Amino acid sequence: MRVLFVTTEMDDFVRVGGLGAVSAALPRALRGFADIRIMLPGYRDIIEQLTQIQIVGRCPPFAEVPACTLGRAATRDGMPVYVLLCTQLYDRPGNPYGDETGQDWPDNDIRFARLASAAAQLAAGTLDENWAADLVHANDWQAALVPAYLAWQGTRLPSILTIHNLAYQGLFPKESLRRIGAPESSFHIDGVEFYDQLSFLKGGLVYASHLTTVSATYAREITTAQFGCGLEGLLRLRSDASELTGILNGIDESWDPRFCAQLAQPFGAGDWAGKRANADDVRKQFGLAVSRGPIFGIVARLVHQKGIDLVLSAADEIIDAGGQIVVTGSGEPALEQAVIEAHRRRPDAIGVAIGFNDAQARRIFAASDFTLMPSRFEPCGLSQMYAQRFGSLPIGHQTGGLAETITDGETGFLFARPSREAFLGGVRRAFSTFIAQDQLDSMRRSAMARSFSWDISASCYGALYRRIASA
Repeated sequence: MRVLFVTTEMDDFVRVGGLGAVSAALPRALRGFADIRIMLPGYRDIIEQLTQIQIVGRCPPFAEVPACTLGRAATRDGMPVYVLLCTQLYDRPGNPYGDETGQDWPDNDIRFARLASAAAQLAAGTLDENWAADLVHANDWQAALVPAYLAWQGTRLPSILTIHNLAYQGLFPKESLRRIGAPESSFHIDGVEFYDQLSFLKGGLVYASHLTTVSATYAREITTAQFGCGLEGLLRLRSDASELTGILNGIDESWDPRFCAQLAQPFGAGDWAGKRANADDVRKQFGLAVSRGPIFGIVARLVHQKGIDLVLSAADEIIDAGGQIVVTGSGEPALEQAVIEAHRRRPDAIGVAIGFNDAQARRIFAASDFTLMPSRFEPCGLSQMYAQRFGSLPIGHQTGGLAETITDGETGFLFARPSREAFLGGVRRAFSTFIAQDQLDSMRRSAMARSFSWDISASCYGALYRRIASA
């Protein structure tokens, strides 16, 4: 089966959030099931890292969407990658979605309509004369209009849209409909219209053959008003028709502290001297005081969803009880500034590194005793999986993928509500466990024994691909 996997991030080249990790790992795990090829926008970072790009097709302009060319290349391990080459849309500083100050690019509607339209053409066999798709797998709002463009072009091809985070919907003014060449007839309540705006994500929810999201719990949650972001009615319809499936993400096998070259000292389950060596290294790196107390790590996007404000509100109690906090991530400027200010108030107990660095993340997981994840909602989450493999017990809100991957009292701690008091209840349980050395040892061993292999996810997607394609 030939599958086109359309995404805007891939860890090999560029990463903003978990989508990059998924887009690097899942297609590779699926290579045994399909001839799977990845399609990405031709960002500057991607073009600079690909050594050889063969031009295979050209897309004419339409509406306000400029012309572009399609290149074919491969990753170092031979994964086929298509890149959409359009200098005026993708050769920019900043991240894939916004400028260096964090502001979204004002022409994101054009940028991602160009991607979706070209992907539909490639899938239909009109761009690369040597390849066409049997099925398209689009990811998040930036690629969500691929199924819509397939329909608008009159191409009957099965498609899957994976919702990695429903809160990001790609909303634009109604006039964007004209800018991206979408038919006027699609702008209604059963189409791309969402409260008199154009919603890229809703277009995918309507036109895709099947919807998936990244945990079974989140698939249920998004059919409710609390988590549905105004789209719960449509999602309930798709769910009731057996057209919404939750498939839990996995993590890469390289997340193994026994063989991780980025650590101060590799270690395995039971080698707590090795874990302490990593804690000492991180304390030194971040300028924290020498301590025998626990380290609480945060490796996350610094956004409201992740409950960073809950951590900040509880920081004094954590520190007064003998704990230290180490944070790495980037996100909303106000939250970045808030964690920096917390560090300035208590430089001996709070360490902060703004930005994301894979090696730094690994060191923090290896050093920390607990990983804080008080997310208000969490479609899947990867940090709690990485943390467990590195013997850092996650403290998480019982929602989405956290509820499925943390076994309360065995591999971590779950709390019921995203509130300060409920979160502190989880933190206090962690402190009690830290004091009880035998219990801490047992929980760490259980956590490190967990497997979150992509093979399980790939098997589920492979079966879904076959079912959707045959239908």
